[in-house]
This record gives sequence, C-alpha cells and structure tokens, in this order.
Amino acid sequence: MRTSFTLQQLADPAIAEIDSILRKCVHCGFCTATCPTYRETGDELDGPRGRIYLMKEMFEADLPADDVARDHLDRCLGCLNCMTTCPSGVDYGRLVEHGKAHVERTAPRAVVDRILRSLIALALPGRRRFRLAMALGRLAAPVVRRLPGRLGAMGRLVPARAPGPTAVAPGQVHPALGPRKGRVALVIGCIQPVLRPSVDAAAVRLLTRHGIEVLVPPDAGCCGALPLHMGKVDTARATAARLVDALAPRLGELDAVIVTVSGCGTTVKDYGHLLKDDPARAAAAARLASLARDVSEVLDGLDLRPDGRATGRAIAYHDACSLRHGQRVTAPKRLLAQVGFEVREPRDAHLCCGSAGTYNMLQPALSAPLGRDKAAALAATGAGLVAAGNIGCLTQIAAHGTLPAVHTVELLDWATGGPTPEGIALH
Repeated sequence: MRTSFTLQQLADPAIAEIDSILRKCVHCGFCTATCPTYRETGDELDGPRGRIYLMKEMFEADLPADDVARDHLDRCLGCLNCMTTCPSGVDYGRLVEHGKAHVERTAPRAVVDRILRSLIALALPGRRRFRLAMALGRLAAPVVRRLPGRLGAMGRLVPARAPGPTAVAPGQVHPALGPRKGRVALVIGCIQPVLRPSVDAAAVRLLTRHGIEVLVPPDAGCCGALPLHMGKVDTARATAARLVDALAPRLGELDAVIVTVSGCGTTVKDYGHLLKDDPARAAAAARLASLARDVSEVLDGLDLRPDGRATGRAIAYHDACSLRHGQRVTAPKRLLAQVGFEVREPRDAHLCCGSAGTYNMLQPALSAPLGRDKAAALAATGAGLVAAGNIGCLTQIAAHGTLPAVHTVELLDWATGGPTPEGIALH
C-alpha cells in the first residue's frame, strides 16, 4: 500500500511504525474473508482491509477520528484472525492498537457512552471493585437482564451466584510436591479470581503435583489488557507498569511467569513493546515478556500423569483467539488428548466467540450472534462439555449455549488426580 506521510510526520516513531505496517498491505482481501464482523455485516469497513483504509486516511490527514472511523474501529473484535490469514505479514494488531487509541483520544462520544466505558474501565481491572460490581449486578440482574442493548447484555453476563472464595491469594508460595523441577510466578489478574477462582486453584494443584513451585506475587493485579482493548493506552501502560514493578524483584529466580487467562497472556507477552518508552521499566518489561507463558505451554514441557478417568471422554475444544491467533499456542489440544480426552473441534474453529475483552458488553448486537453461532457449533460436535483457556470465552459460551464450559487447566487437573470441576458431571 502506498502512503503519503510527510517527513515531519514520519519523525514521530508511532507514525513511522504505522507507515511501515501500512506499506506491507497488498489489498488482497484474504483477511476480509476470515473476519467475523465482516461475515456478520457484509460491510467492507467492518473488515480489516476497510479498517486499514480508514486508519490510513485518519493518520495521513492528522485529524481527529470521525464518527465513521470511530464506529468501525469500535466494532473490531481484535481477534487477530486476519493476521493468521494475511500472506504479507501485516501487523494489524499493532495498527488497530494505534487506531483505537487515536479514536479514544479524539473521537466524539455520547455522554452515556463515555460514562459506560469509564465505569467498565474502572470496575473490571480491580478484584475488589469487580467483586463489588458483581454483587450489585446480581441484585439488579432480574430487572437488568430484560433490558435491551448494552445494559441487558451486561446483566446476562453476571453469574447467578457468587463463586466460592479462592484458595490462591497474592503473596503465597506453593511448594512443589516431590523433587522440584522448576519455579514459576502465577499472575492471577483481576477478572478470573472473581468469576472462576477454581481455575487458578487447579493450576496450582496441577503444577505443584508435577514438580513446579508456584509463587503468587503480592501486589500483582490487572495486566492492562482490558483498558488496552478500549483504546485507553495510557491506562494500560500504567497498569502494566504496576505489574512489572510487582514481579521485577523475582524475575531472576523464575523459569516462567504463568498466565491462565489467554487474553491477558497476549498482552503480557507484548510488554516489551508496550513499555519500551518507559526508561525505568523497559528492561524489566522486556524480561517479563520473555518469561511470560500460557499455563499450557509450561504444562506441555512436563510429563503429565493421567489417572485414566478421562480416557475416551469427548470434549469440544474452543480455541480462544488470544491463543490461536494472538500467541499461536497449540498445546491445549495436545495436552487434553495426552491425558485421554477425545478432543473435538467445531466447524469454523478459527472464528471468534464474540467475547473479546469488553466487546460483549460494548457491542452486544454483534457479539450475541457470534456467541450463539459458536455455542451451536460446539454443541454440534456431540460432546457434552466445552474446554477453553480464556475466562471471557467461557463466560460468553455459557451465556449463549447450554453446554457447561470449563477451563482447560481444570480438566487437566481432574484427569491427573484433582477434584471434579464445580458443577460438572464427571464420574
């Protein structure tokens, strides 16, 4: 793609990066063919190629984002399916990050929209605030779930009852059982400990059972993924900086930094870029990014010891976009088969379920049909259970389908001697 940035514009490192990405695009349209939002709307501007043109015009003109650019960039899931498809290596993920940040800084929004986005950005990234929001949400849910639009969508995502307390808390050290094979830090984040604390508990049991010592760092909160999804880059950087500060003193003694939420893992693995301009933290951020692993990547290097309970049990595997496209991690399917499960993939396994961070709250008109399609495709496999590695996907699939959805690590824990995941019939 030809660009026409001025030399003065190209002196800005961000514009230089945008220019480099744009120049790789050859307009082929392969990305459009696999874009979930384009498949839903049929609008060229709701596909990556159309959004690339919008961003090119927006940045070349050096103008605030208009309503058209705002709406179509808001409707981007950030699933990165287009990057898997692209034959030219266009870094659409980095480009749309710039685009959403520009929209957030410059585009006009209705007052209600601004308030809602600010409340989401405030409530979700903190465990205490999010737990309070969930408690209030359960009180209001019987009414809110009947409402149309965003409020109704948010109400339908609130679990009917509060999960039990977590057994994994900041500051804990969980020693390996038997000879120690390694030491990792577990980033517990903000959303999953509130919605499904059993996941991190399963991860700790599974890792320690197979010889890995697990540290849970104190003061390690949100990774910054949620504000980054919303174009709030400054907030994301500040949040990421706090996580780097919490982990930096321990990095030299760790074999890996484990993340059990794949959407968070994609962001943490990019800390070297996100914090490259922070002189006080750039080196530690890059080191942390190099150590970051999805839990399945560490488990893939261990000799898991199944007890035979999973043998022949069919499960439908949902490949979260943040694993499949964002991190290119394929270990979960292999691990589930290794411990005995019969792993079935749904049709169009590459397509997003519509969760995408805050997307199912902010774009319910597009998110809901994607969720229904994914839930139906998983059910069509004939399996009675869904496995996935991202809390957002698990919540979305459960909201739009009837099959129980369980984190991959909970099933691996059960198959190697752990307890049955809560609410699941595995006997």
